[in-house]
Parts: sequence; structure tokens; C-alpha cells
Amino acid sequence: MVKCLEKEGVSILYGYPGVAICPFFNSILDSDIRPVLVRAEQNAAHMANGYARVTGRPGVCVATSGPGATNLLTGIATAYMDSIPLIAITGQVNTAQLGRDVFQEADITGAAESFVKFSYIIKDVKDIPRVFKEAFYIANTGRPGPVLIDVPIDIQNAQLEFEYPKEVSLRTYKPTVKGHAIQIKKVVDELGKAHMPLICIGGGVHLSHAAEEVRSFAEKYGIPVVSTLMGLSAMPTGHPLYFGMVGNNGQEYANRAMNESDLLIVIGARLADRAIQQTNLNILADERTIVHIDVDPAEIGKIVGPTIPIVGDIKHIMNDFAKRDFDNDFSEWVKVLGMWREEMAPHRSPKPGYVDPAGFVRMLSEKMDDNAVYVADVGQNQIWSANYYVSKSGRFLTSGGMGTMSYSIPAAIGAKSADQSRQVVAVCGDGGFQMSFMELATMQQHSIPIKIVVLKNNYLGMVREYQHYTYHDRYSVVSLDRSPDLEKIAQAYEIPFTRVYDMEGISETLDSFLASEGPGLMECVIDSYDLVK
Repeated sequence: MVKCLEKEGVSILYGYPGVAICPFFNSILDSDIRPVLVRAEQNAAHMANGYARVTGRPGVCVATSGPGATNLLTGIATAYMDSIPLIAITGQVNTAQLGRDVFQEADITGAAESFVKFSYIIKDVKDIPRVFKEAFYIANTGRPGPVLIDVPIDIQNAQLEFEYPKEVSLRTYKPTVKGHAIQIKKVVDELGKAHMPLICIGGGVHLSHAAEEVRSFAEKYGIPVVSTLMGLSAMPTGHPLYFGMVGNNGQEYANRAMNESDLLIVIGARLADRAIQQTNLNILADERTIVHIDVDPAEIGKIVGPTIPIVGDIKHIMNDFAKRDFDNDFSEWVKVLGMWREEMAPHRSPKPGYVDPAGFVRMLSEKMDDNAVYVADVGQNQIWSANYYVSKSGRFLTSGGMGTMSYSIPAAIGAKSADQSRQVVAVCGDGGFQMSFMELATMQQHSIPIKIVVLKNNYLGMVREYQHYTYHDRYSVVSLDRSPDLEKIAQAYEIPFTRVYDMEGISETLDSFLASEGPGLMECVIDSYDLVK
């Protein structure tokens, strides 16, 4: 198993040992692969997730059988919903004991079925090299996703003559890479006739490593661009052709651009409920030409029926588009969108005496390094981050599909361990922080320093906001009163701490926070009644 990981170029993995996976961790001692001990198995998957999104290679997480394996499930599901390539390795009881409900036995392949791209339980030691080779191939080709490998302890202790396969041949798995030439020509013809085209980019652009190709295509013809939550940072915020995030929590002017466009080119986006305003689905389908480009044919037409579907790898398809030309001028349309952006820009009225989360996120991201990684958690902090984050050439990471609280800190640790030279900042609420601050120990033990910002309002803010609108301020189980003192937590983990009460002097405080060597924890006190809009 360890030799398979070495052959795949794995240099780091995240996990938590137990008896059923001890043979594997014993063999790690004879390898150069660096094992990172997490404090909760779910976070091993989140760390592998952050690693995969920065490197473009599958992240590896490992757990023991029973509760160790089931604790991985939320992290596996998080990766599955965002199409992140993971290899999840779990230990299992002896093959002779399977199905007998022995100590720490769990049918993890069955339990994970809804949240993996594929899964294996190895019952013959000779299958290990083939299974690992296939798992890495499946995880990172076509539409990426997590693959689970469950290995009984007796199989781990068995012997074989090791030979790693040079290639993979799966008769039933042949993902489409090249787009259909006729469909591509149809899109070019439509662009030649369009007056108000719009490109909507999603997370698939990052997964295909096609951000540069999409930008070049938009720039060549002057086509405006919007993005979903998962597509953020594929276009710089200040780009003259970029008009913000669409969806239920997106910018009003971006949604209007989508509604008014006569040609909508969707690239690598699922068009799920948070990605577009669901009340506009029929209008979208009936009143414009829709092009949907995705590597997964199951996504095309699942929510909005496209006029022109194109199945294939986005990078290949955009390179094919680059070989074709058409004549059209969309400059007037871009001017209109610029006017809408000015007229419909949000005007917040933050309460004095507190940190304004919107202004803080904007200033923080502006001051971060150009190639820095910003990791947003889930809740109000995610929406403020998505709407006010200033993208340059770095990455914006978050849990989009599953919306998993406590994602940001472990994912940021994974991102930082993937590239120690890059600045990595995790932004979370006080609820999400309390779900994951045990990983501060992981960060310190393994010298993986990240900067952490906690937007503290003493509430589960997003749920509280929903109860504000839906139940007219009848709040239930959302108060975080009697939460711990974050300064004392920082002291316990020997991490420098900063607390900010308002916006006065915030610029200098952020400069010092970001410039300091090593990890840092900043608490920002925000108004408990502040809303995301």
C-alpha cells in the first residue's frame, strides 16, 4: 500500500491510526511519505481536500475501521459534492470476520456509497497494486471525486510480489475529453449573432485547470463573465469583464446580467439552487440560448435544459474555441453591465463600534499576497467572504455543495502543507471555529502555520438570520453564549493572538497580522444582529 502511494508521487497524507490500520502506519516509517496526525478524522478528509485543490492532485486521508471510517464520511461527502479528488484509505477487520458485527466493524463501502465516485474492499492481496492504480486514475480523471479503499487487516499483513501497473484499462470508464466539433461550431455561430452574451463559470474551471484559457477566450472577444460560488477566483475581481457572483447570495447586478443575456455560456457549473436564482429557471430556459459545457454528461440538462450541450474537458474545449473566430462587438453590452454594477452595488450600513465584516474581508483580501489562498468557512462569514473577497491571482476555497461548517481551518492546513511558500488564511465564524479548533494542535505539531480569522458574533449567524426572516425573530438554539475565551485558547496552543473590536486602526493591525512569521489567530467582534445583505 505504501509503495503504491510512493509510485503515485504522494509525499504527505492526513490520518488517525487505530489497530485495523496499524500495519499500514507501521510501514509508513520506512517511507519518505509524511504522515500528519489530525485530531478528528473528518478533518483528515478536509485537509486532503485543501491539498488537492491547491496541487491539482488527489489528497490522501487515512483512518481505522468502525468509528474512524465513519468519522471520515462528512469529509468525503464534502469532497464529493465539490468534485474534489481524494483517496480515502480505511482499515477493516479480518476478512473472515466481515459481516459478524465484531469490534469496530462497519460496512464503510456501503455507508459511503452515496458520496464516493467509486469504492473498493480488497479481499486478495494481489489486487492492491491494481486497485490503487485505478483509484488514483478514477479520482482525478473525468469529473474528479473521492475514491474509497477499504483494506482488512489480514490483507495488510499478507505478502505479495510487488509490481505496480504502468497503465489503467477500465472498459466501463472512458470519460470524454474532447468536445464535439459540430457543437463547438454551433456556439461560435451563436456568438456571431448574439448581442448580450454572458459566460458563467463554476468550480469545473478550477478542476480542469482552465482559468487562464477561459480568461483568454473572454478577453479575445470582450465577453463579460460572472461566476458561481465555486468559480470564484478564476477571474480577478478587478478584471473589466468580471461582474461578480450569481445566485441566491450573489450580487444583484450579476443576477440581472444572467437574466438579461441572450446567450448564456455555462462552463463547469452545476446551476444548483445557490448558483442561480431558482425562480428564474423557466425564464432562463425559454428566453435565451444556453450553452452548457461540462465533463460530466449527467450534469447537462439536469436542472436547466441547454440549447447546445458540450461534454468534455473544459481546458481542451477552450483550446478548441481558441482555434475558431467570429466577428462581433459586445462593448455596448459591457458598458451596460458596468452601469448596472454602479447603480446596484450593495450599500451596507454597518453599526459603529463593531468590525464591519464586509469591509474587513475586502481589506484583508486586498492586503493578502497576490497568490494567497483564502479559505472561507460556512455561514454568514462565507457569504461576506464570497461577496467582498478581492481576487488577484490566488485561490478562494470553500465548501460549496455540502456547506460543511468547520471546513476552513483543516482545509487551510491542507492547502498550506501543499505549498508552504504561499500565504494561507482561514476565515470562519465562532460556531465553525469551535467545531475545528482542535486542529490548532495539528498545525503546531507539524509546523504548518496558517493565519486564522474568527468573525465572532456569539450566534450561529446564518441560522439566526434565517429565523429572523422566517420566524420573525423567534430564535431557537442559535446562541453561543458562554463560548470560550479565544485569547486563552491561543495561549494554550502558543499562537499569537489579536482581538479587534472595531474598524479603527484595522489597516495597520492587518499589516502586522499578515506580516508576522508563523501562525496567528485574530478575533473580530461583529454586531450580533448584522445580516449578510
